[in-house]
Amino acid sequence: MTNSLTDSSAIDADAPEEGPDLALGFRIVTWIGIIEQLTRTMANRDLSAIGLPWNQFVLLNHFSHRPAEGKTVTGVARAMQQQQPGITKTMKSMVEGGLLRIEADPKDGRIKFHYMTDHGQQRHKEAVNRLLPRLHDLFRDWSREEMDQTFASLDRMKVWLDDNR
Repeated sequence: MTNSLTDSSAIDADAPEEGPDLALGFRIVTWIGIIEQLTRTMANRDLSAIGLPWNQFVLLNHFSHRPAEGKTVTGVARAMQQQQPGITKTMKSMVEGGLLRIEADPKDGRIKFHYMTDHGQQRHKEAVNRLLPRLHDLFRDWSREEMDQTFASLDRMKVWLDDNR
């Protein structure tokens, strides 16, 4: 019995023989999707203990890379590849929860910039610390070289996808 996730017969037989192994490429992308689902489920369990939903954690993580930089809802939606109404709703609840604050653009008051608050930074740190024991368990048997190689490959893929949206 074959598994449709590992069976390469779904790849068009007329695909060119030269170049990358498209069946393997499809499996890699499929595995990344499965890993994302499993990771999100695991993180949701850990983050529910501190009352932080996954979607808010993801946005806090996004803001944490440049906390002093104001972000618009439209910019966040574009960066996250999400629909604006969903991002608007999540960011509104984060403002209400004190994780983000809003400032009007001094040049154009119609534009609102969102910033991570000190409370948001603290909650992000708390969430990351909640997730670290699982990451320790996950990578316990990995060598530094394996982790570096995996990161380099994933970074290459991420950069290509980001450049080719």
